[in-house]
Amino acid sequence: MPTLDDVLEHIGEFDRFQKQTFFVLCLLSAAFTPVYVGVVFFGFTPEHRCFSPGVVELSQRCGWSLAEQLNHTVPEWGSHGAAYSSRCSRYEVDWNATGVSCTDPLGSLVGNWSSVPLGPCQDGWVYDYPGTSIVTEFNLVCEDSWKLDLFQSSVNVGFFIGSVIIGYMADRFGRKLCLLITVLINSVSGVLVAFAPSYTWTVIFRLIQGLVSKGGWLTGYVLTAEFVGLSFRRTVGIIYQLAFTVGLLILTAVAYVLPHWRWLQLAVTLPNFFFLLYHWCLPESPRWLITQKQNDKAMEVIKRIAKNNKKQLPPSFQNLKSEDEDGEKLKPSYLDLVRTPQIRKHTFILMYSWFTSSVLYQGLIMHMGLASGNIYLDFLYSALVEFPAAFILLLTVDRIGRRYPWAVANVMTGGACVVTALVPDTLYWLKMTAACLGRMGITMCFEMVCLVNPELYPTSLRNLGVLVCSSMCDIGGIMTPFIVYRLAELWHELPLVVFAGIAVVGGGLVLLLPETKGKTLPETIEDAENMHRQERRKENTIYLQILTSGAVPNWTQLLHPRSGW
Repeated sequence: MPTLDDVLEHIGEFDRFQKQTFFVLCLLSAAFTPVYVGVVFFGFTPEHRCFSPGVVELSQRCGWSLAEQLNHTVPEWGSHGAAYSSRCSRYEVDWNATGVSCTDPLGSLVGNWSSVPLGPCQDGWVYDYPGTSIVTEFNLVCEDSWKLDLFQSSVNVGFFIGSVIIGYMADRFGRKLCLLITVLINSVSGVLVAFAPSYTWTVIFRLIQGLVSKGGWLTGYVLTAEFVGLSFRRTVGIIYQLAFTVGLLILTAVAYVLPHWRWLQLAVTLPNFFFLLYHWCLPESPRWLITQKQNDKAMEVIKRIAKNNKKQLPPSFQNLKSEDEDGEKLKPSYLDLVRTPQIRKHTFILMYSWFTSSVLYQGLIMHMGLASGNIYLDFLYSALVEFPAAFILLLTVDRIGRRYPWAVANVMTGGACVVTALVPDTLYWLKMTAACLGRMGITMCFEMVCLVNPELYPTSLRNLGVLVCSSMCDIGGIMTPFIVYRLAELWHELPLVVFAGIAVVGGGLVLLLPETKGKTLPETIEDAENMHRQERRKENTIYLQILTSGAVPNWTQLLHPRSGW
């Protein structure tokens, strides 16, 4: 039975209206970047040392360089040697005392270097950084360094809770309303983060941002794809994620210009208020309206699309009615994600894939430890590697399919992790090349799970299914630091071995999913259950319509009320 995709073939699958809608929603995707990875700049931890009263004055009197000042007045950092200054302890001496020698200040104060007492940083820290971050403002170092982890974990906790709540809201009350609410809350809470008077309030407002920002991003992803036809679904899905990568580049440039975290937070948050204009420039998803049996409103949207695309809607499509106008609206249920065997299998595999993608994506970045050079260049390089991954998918997923490139990307990531772990540090370029291949592979996996996840759920469950499955991404984000740093204490390369195992298992599991290449999106739970049995492609189906004289065609046979993405 023909669906909304057949209507789009008449009025444009990706014409002027869809391109405009896609562009404004890609802006939303780019704006999500600071919330997801902005901690790199907001929580930047520069080189630091204890502040010792009198050291600056003594250094000026003696004419020391910074290196000489550190050598004379800052103790060594444990077993790291003389090349590393201590960050969390200082000499307990009076640098303001008279008669302090410029050549041997400690010797003139205590006589024996080995007997110099050490103490904590009671007077704060000195940071070698021209800007500010939440670390430098709230002194989140030494015994309080865990508070920086809590700052980022609060966002991931918000992502996890918000994914479930907002997924239900979008399927129950509509994509557009949900999107506008998340944009408003995200914008307001982002401004409040910039003006937070204390660390505690910063974490609270950051948690609120997490509750709505990821859910809004994924709702925009679903809304984008529900406006386009079958042949463009893959392209818009990948480019929507590519817009996130563009956001990485923009964030790098803005952070370079604004090295102070509060101004940076304001600069990346204020543009979000413009997204409230979506109320006037974006309609509700016609697919969602049809599932809710709001067929008159769905037809209004279809006519608007046709008008903007300068296409003529065939007269036969002017009246859109449901087969059962008095029927009950479809209401999404969490149990529907596990009630039937095929959808249950899809749900568990997709949840594992989201978890794997998150752990490896963030874990590889942490483990590479883009060395202590220029933070902006390091972040830029890590962003640029994502572009080849997107282009490879654009060239393969419609020619080969979804499953095999996805499985290969997982295996490639696992293999790259093993090579990186086993290659000695002396072969630097080979080790770095393998690490970059791993990063590219897991980026492809991340983009693929975003593409395939909505293709496996019926319209009434699509947004809920995407957000519930992707919530495992947030669980992975919370666990990743512990996997990387704790296992590295046993063996520096052990996290990579664990990553390799996780990736290879994920590559095997995705082969159990049905191939979605060239298939229409399932409209009902029954359609989703039968996806693995579909053999005929949509374009090979021919619809015949015979009209007797004076007869009015019943287009409920052409556009089923439950047709959707």
